[in-house]
Amino acid sequence: MPKFSYVAMDQKGKETKGTLDVANQNEAISRIKEMGYFPTKVVEMDKAAGPKKAAAKGKKGKGSFEIRIPGIGGGVKPKVLATFTRQLATLVEAGLPLLRGLRVLQKQERDPTLKRILGELGGSIEAGSTFSEALAQHPKVFNRLFINMVKAGELGGVLEVVLKRLAEFQEKAERIKGKVVAAMFYPVAVLVVAVGIMALLMIVVVPKFKEIFAGMLNGSQLPEFTQIVLAISDTIKDHFILTVIGCVIVFILLKIVISTKKGRKLFDRLKLIMPVMGPVINKVAIARFSRTLGTLVSSGVPILQSLVIVRETSGNVVVADAVMAVHESVKEGETITAPLEASKVFPPMVISMVDVGEQTGALPEMLLKIADTYDEEVDNAVAAMTSLLEPIMIVFLAVIVGSIVIALFLPLIVLMDKIGSDGGGAGE
Repeated sequence: MPKFSYVAMDQKGKETKGTLDVANQNEAISRIKEMGYFPTKVVEMDKAAGPKKAAAKGKKGKGSFEIRIPGIGGGVKPKVLATFTRQLATLVEAGLPLLRGLRVLQKQERDPTLKRILGELGGSIEAGSTFSEALAQHPKVFNRLFINMVKAGELGGVLEVVLKRLAEFQEKAERIKGKVVAAMFYPVAVLVVAVGIMALLMIVVVPKFKEIFAGMLNGSQLPEFTQIVLAISDTIKDHFILTVIGCVIVFILLKIVISTKKGRKLFDRLKLIMPVMGPVINKVAIARFSRTLGTLVSSGVPILQSLVIVRETSGNVVVADAVMAVHESVKEGETITAPLEASKVFPPMVISMVDVGEQTGALPEMLLKIADTYDEEVDNAVAAMTSLLEPIMIVFLAVIVGSIVIALFLPLIVLMDKIGSDGGGAGE
């Protein structure tokens, strides 16, 4: 039977360590809780490597349960924040006072930035501030969604429930983001390879062919396509720095256009309707909207305040405008479904489910069901996008390289035709 080493806290916050012979990690955590302790680290021991190596392995391993909040410079990554939220919810749910829970997490934190933030949170609470007020002092780490949900949890006396919901929300958001990022790795890698190959051909290979053509054709004119490729090659080779500067300027101009209100709206709308990637972005936006609004409303945050927060955290101007329209509709005492339908972002199924939830008084539950459904839809859309992007990127790479190769072979064909015609004339 596997052996697990653990580190836990008692009711007074005192640290204790030990080992357990149990079947799996979940059973070990349950056994520790039955003993009246709050587990902060549970890892399977490797008999061959010993406890130290097992602990190191557990930190990186798949089956480790460890309260660690690694520092990351000036901010905290969403994944790390989700881990912190989950750990704090576990401690508070187990009966440990909030301030003591923060001190426990601060005590074992090694990163100076996050350690300082936890210390400041504890200091603010000791000075008489509420947890939500203390969180509001760190807007770069804790956004409005986090702060308002915690505030609602404090007012309702269900802080541990709200923290668990926040952790689940953040974990699912990170899971979706991870899937999309993983799916984009292949096309980005192919694009980088294509740019590298094209640069190599244009800077090294094509100029050598230009010298060969000059000696072979004896002043004859090259095919137009070949001349274009040679001109591009000369520009890149002779004005490499200017070419790079030009690319940077184009990129900056695009960023400036996108930063404007009209440019951003056009760009975000294009993202939703573009082929291949559009369906994924659309489903991610719907899942994010549904889960954020459902989580906020079910946690006790007023609907109008929830809609403002959803608008700020939507990440897409088109969706944000749709949410703002919903906010105005609810403010006037009207329904949510009409502005959602008018936005043309949300499909009929989502609108129908929201309508049913609104009429039955189960809107939060229905929104969370929509979010769960679209999480699965995102999985399917990512798989479809990946299967489509692979042949598209291969064809793209083939067209780029093939065009250069054809341009280099066209003069050889012209030369062969010339030799053939000269040979025919000599025979006559």
